[in-house]
Amino acid sequence: MTRPIRIAVLFFAHETVTFLANDTTLDDFTYQGSPARGEALLAHDPKGYMGGFVKVAREHDGVELVGIESPLWPKTGTGSGWITEEAYEHFLGRQIAELKAGGQWDGVYLSLHGAMGVRGVPKPEADIARRVREAVGRQAFIVGTFDPHGNEDEEFLEQADMAFCVKYFPHYDSHLQGERAARMLVRAIRGDYTPTTVTQKVPIISPTVLQWTGASPWMDMVQRALVWEAREPDVYVNVFFGFPFADVPDVGLTFEVTTNANPKLARHVADDMATWAWRRREALLNTAKVHLIPEGVTLAKQAIANGETPVVLADHSDRSGYATWILKEAIAQGLEGVLFATIADAKLSDALKAKGVKPGDAFDHDVGGLADESAGQPVRIKGTVVKAVEGHGQLWIVVEFGKGNVLILSRYLVQVQEPLPLNDLVGDVSKFNAIAIKSRVHFRRGFDDSGFAKTILLVEPVEPFLGTVRLDGLPYKNVDLAKFYPYGDVKFP
Repeated sequence: MTRPIRIAVLFFAHETVTFLANDTTLDDFTYQGSPARGEALLAHDPKGYMGGFVKVAREHDGVELVGIESPLWPKTGTGSGWITEEAYEHFLGRQIAELKAGGQWDGVYLSLHGAMGVRGVPKPEADIARRVREAVGRQAFIVGTFDPHGNEDEEFLEQADMAFCVKYFPHYDSHLQGERAARMLVRAIRGDYTPTTVTQKVPIISPTVLQWTGASPWMDMVQRALVWEAREPDVYVNVFFGFPFADVPDVGLTFEVTTNANPKLARHVADDMATWAWRRREALLNTAKVHLIPEGVTLAKQAIANGETPVVLADHSDRSGYATWILKEAIAQGLEGVLFATIADAKLSDALKAKGVKPGDAFDHDVGGLADESAGQPVRIKGTVVKAVEGHGQLWIVVEFGKGNVLILSRYLVQVQEPLPLNDLVGDVSKFNAIAIKSRVHFRRGFDDSGFAKTILLVEPVEPFLGTVRLDGLPYKNVDLAKFYPYGDVKFP
């Protein structure tokens, strides 16, 4: 191909916890910097999928990237429920209109997530691919990048040509998958690669907290995919762990295999991966010990007494950010020197901001709770504001209370992944006996892999709320758990 290659770049991603009461709205996607287009879109995530894609695409001569107006992640992050039909249609409609008006396209890059939940749209990513295909025609190649917590089946690849999914959890390789997407898209456009895909679902549903790829057997499953990619040139294996907190019809474990015009090999690799996973289904669901919060706080107290600090208390189940279960229990058991990072409370945060909250102010307020049943009741905190700073789209209010305890109040759910950024708010984070955070596995990036935390305790409330490992406690309407291991007598060839 001697003429320039034109590639449209789109972004539309969300990990939707459909059981949360707060819908994800048009306003949530609209803030300074979002939506983004042109170079602003192409530059918005330099260390992630977009950064990898742009870097490699621009290493090829004659490639023009066009950033189509796209909403970035909503202000609520992963702490919001169903995306409204209004928001979805508004942004996707504008993207499709821009594609149609943009002339001939050789390729389209879709930076997605895979666990988006939209009211009235059962499979949003497949719908996006279908509508993009209608806009650009069959002559263009379409590639997508995904989070491993995507809920996908064969419908996306019935319209798109290729997909590349992160393999690790925490997600260390998003930049790499973006690079792959660009390289293979350019190869396909230039006639050097003929994407041939097989999608294989396996009837296993698992809570995300059990999917850490730093331990077997999830580590082994990823390694098996990597071995296939090493053994066979031009073979790519996606492992979608699935996201069970989106009540959508395509949940569960999924494998996608892409080859260069070799359907027999694609089928063989997909069958191998699926059979391997099914044989190890019991082990896949017994990879981590999750304590009920009262027990976890007791164990934290023992670890502190034994000098096995700092302790991480990771409430993997809090999906709104408002949950107060750990806070309440830590106070009840007299835990000292604890950093609570964070408790979300938009109403209180906005009220304090309006009053001009500043260091030195007395703090005597009910905090958190009430966002939904899983958040519990508010907890009264009496202390002193030691810092109030704006950053990353919200106000951070740091409150000292009790015996060496510190609470960080945020407006939205915050998944703390690294300890060092907390130094900007609380000084030396290593001075705390324990750090209570709202994270599933991402925190292992900075607290576990580095050896920072001497003790790690995964906890959840006594009741099976929202992010629970006890999925049969969730009010599914679009998912029949009886069709999935371990909740039904499931057969798989």
